[in-house]
Amino acid sequence: MAKKEYAFYPGCSSQLKASASNYLVSVNAMCKTLDVKLTTIPDWNCCGASISYAGAGELPRHVLNARNFALSEQHLPGQDIVATCAACWLGARETKEKLDASSQLLADTNEALKAAGLHYEGKAEIRHMVAVLIEDFGYAELGKPVVKPLEGLKFAGYVGCQTNRPFGIAGESFENPMYLDKLVETVGAEALTQYDQKVTCCGGALAFSETEKAMKQIKDIVESAYDHGADMIVTPCPLCQANVEVYQSEINKTHSTKFAMPVTYYSQLMTVAYGGTPKEAGLDGHIIKPTKLQEIAVKVVPKR
Repeated sequence: MAKKEYAFYPGCSSQLKASASNYLVSVNAMCKTLDVKLTTIPDWNCCGASISYAGAGELPRHVLNARNFALSEQHLPGQDIVATCAACWLGARETKEKLDASSQLLADTNEALKAAGLHYEGKAEIRHMVAVLIEDFGYAELGKPVVKPLEGLKFAGYVGCQTNRPFGIAGESFENPMYLDKLVETVGAEALTQYDQKVTCCGGALAFSETEKAMKQIKDIVESAYDHGADMIVTPCPLCQANVEVYQSEINKTHSTKFAMPVTYYSQLMTVAYGGTPKEAGLDGHIIKPTKLQEIAVKVVPKR
């Protein structure tokens, strides 16, 4: 039996063969080291993310999330629901808060779920993987499996919007959350604590419809990382990772810059520090290769 067990909601982007599949690969490797069992919610559906806000209406949006909650309660009773995607976690957490606060919305939601033979009891807790790591393990415990400290690497912790506002991680400042910096330090790297873009929006889905505005945001995020001496950016959000990595080439064309800043996930840092291979850390899934992290990953684990 695993040390910790959770109901897992992978979301569309983080599932295997999707845009952030390397995130899931590294999360699985990290969890294996920490003796965490993630059981995927059977027959889970998309949380709705951006599109449900645009045209679906409030009730359908909450029913989408509540269906996942009800399935989790039915198949994985007593287990907290954990999401790795910031957008999935934010949308699900909002639904949970609103259903808890409104008996009418809860009744309407369950009326809709009845057609699928489901009922939401309101028992499931919705958590982001980062919160699980910090609250259920703690930094000291997370540091125990480190066999390859990421010494000499400097990381700009880019938190972004969705894991920070409006809910955030318990006990953290909205203006200057420190949990990414602490995770970086836990695995032996240097956290650039004065990085001033850590909670700036990357533009999110507006990168598709308002590309120039989003690129301005992304340029500031990357430029500040360079200015602070970062080797890499680290983030907990798949959309932030994709936007900040993918649009660097377009920014280079538009502004004659030479950006090539790798953008990694906290779980990749942890997997490498725990002795994982480049493949186990999902380092082969990047457009801008995190070369310095790869170099540490291929080193032989020192004998203790």
